[in-house]
Amino acid sequence: MKQLLVMLVVLLSVARPVWAEQLSDDTKRAQIHTELGAGYFGMGKLGVALEELTIAIKSDSKYAPAYNMLGLLHMELREFDKAEEYFKRSLSLDPSNSEAHNNYGWFLCQRNREDDAIGHFMSALKNPLYATPEKAYLNAGECSLKKGDEKGAEDFFLRALKFQPAPGQALWRMAELNFRHANYDEAQRHLDAFMKAGGQTRESLWLGARIAHRLGKRDAEESYGAKLRTHFPDSREAQAYRNGQFDEAATGEGRK
Repeated sequence: MKQLLVMLVVLLSVARPVWAEQLSDDTKRAQIHTELGAGYFGMGKLGVALEELTIAIKSDSKYAPAYNMLGLLHMELREFDKAEEYFKRSLSLDPSNSEAHNNYGWFLCQRNREDDAIGHFMSALKNPLYATPEKAYLNAGECSLKKGDEKGAEDFFLRALKFQPAPGQALWRMAELNFRHANYDEAQRHLDAFMKAGGQTRESLWLGARIAHRLGKRDAEESYGAKLRTHFPDSREAQAYRNGQFDEAATGEGRK
């Protein structure tokens, strides 16, 4: 899940707005140090990121993006009470901040509070200026899957796929869901799109082999299997292919 979190974050709406020159000097300092904190967070330098973000909120205690970043940082540090406190503080200062809603929603989903999480994803989508709504739809789909709502998840993933470029994770999930419900042609279509976008993983090759097996496409099955054996010879998926265990579920989420 950490990989998905990182995908969600960069750079959290701390980019400099066109009206930045109208900000006070204190707010400009908070903005600069928040941008630096986000950069260090992205590089995994959490201690330096914390220092920068501390300077940011000392410069302007009402600068909402700094609290959003602090929420993410403390989430990464598994200091969950602090993370929630900072997310709430960010949203209290700027209730329309879609990135803060999205990030807080992801936090709540990881804390098994799926319904609250989906509520925040929907709040993120209410903002017509939200630059990356596909992220909120994708996360809402993941959270729906987590609570066992496959129909809701499919709806959210399909909404995410309306954006270009389509999120790879949504393509993968749709391939998985369609395979699970024996919609093999649809599963293949989504899998092809996922792999075309660079998603040739051991999980996707194994799913391709399983789809081909169900459809009786022996040549395609062998092609997927050959790639599995060549590129991932020691994987569970390659072992399952060698043993003809085509009923075995995929073991991952299709990521590289």
